[in-house]
Amino acid sequence: MNCEVCQLKELEVEHFEIREVLRCILHTILFHRALGLVRPKDVDLELFEITYVQCGDMELEKKIDEKIDQFIDKVEKHPNKKNQICLSFYEVKNKQTSWFNKVERLHWEQWYINLNVTQHPKAHSGKAHHSKVVVDPGESPSEDRNVHRAALEATLREVLFQIIKFVNEKKDHVPPIPSHEGISFPYEITISSSSDSAFGKDLFKRMLQTGHPTMLS
Repeated sequence: MNCEVCQLKELEVEHFEIREVLRCILHTILFHRALGLVRPKDVDLELFEITYVQCGDMELEKKIDEKIDQFIDKVEKHPNKKNQICLSFYEVKNKQTSWFNKVERLHWEQWYINLNVTQHPKAHSGKAHHSKVVVDPGESPSEDRNVHRAALEATLREVLFQIIKFVNEKKDHVPPIPSHEGISFPYEITISSSSDSAFGKDLFKRMLQTGHPTMLS
């Protein structure tokens, strides 16, 4: 089965920006893979001048927030690592053998969201309070933060356009709409970081199984 893979452009984020960035990306993908009638809900990001659309489904929002909580927990346990979320869509197939029926998940589309969570020094009391942080001459820490924010907003916009381009160009692999009711095709969200032995290997394994994945520059 052909599984289309989209590696989204890496985003460099600070810890407090993770939740908004992941909500924006995950909801955008799921909105474009929504089934039937949905109640689109515009959401304005608090940190960026960006508006995205959710499906307006409370259960979907809950599942996404739970996965984001797991992601943030992993980031806190494995700092200074690049982290990845994979959103996979799949079909459920019953495979009958001579002994029993086996239910298989056949993935037909995977989205890899790549985050590089930067670690900034925190203010401490005592002697560390007097330590200096080197910045560009004439550039204040607030200006440095503004430069980062503008760069991240621009990259996030690129990622959203990358999603839209992918869903508009890649259509032949999308399976027939399943008979069951639901807001989305069956999907799963998995989390990994560069500290995991499986980081990157799953993609390589799927390349061997399905041929080179479709990458967008």
